[in-house]
Amino acid sequence: MSEEQQTAEPDLHDPRVHELLERYWRNNLRIMAGLLCLWAISSFGCAILFADWLNQFNLPFTGIPLGFWFAQQGSIVVFVLCILFYCIAMNQLDRKHHEALEQLKNEGPAA
Repeated sequence: MSEEQQTAEPDLHDPRVHELLERYWRNNLRIMAGLLCLWAISSFGCAILFADWLNQFNLPFTGIPLGFWFAQQGSIVVFVLCILFYCIAMNQLDRKHHEALEQLKNEGPAA
């Protein structure tokens, strides 16, 4: 295989490449939707809707009511953890996507 063929971009008109891109985008949206739901539950649910119920429990070793903690800091901590998880998940998804594109490139054009 020549150097030009190895560095060439994939053909976006190839239905196999198009399917890979669609699958990549669907997986990306699934990850984002899950993390946004988790963040919404922790920030809106735990900090506002369930705060009174959560206040009957204390954060271990601090004595701070759990509902108050979620309202003040918990949702921020969950948000930062969501960003961390998103970065890790997207790195794995990118790696799989690039491997699949390389495999298609090595197979050659669609018949």
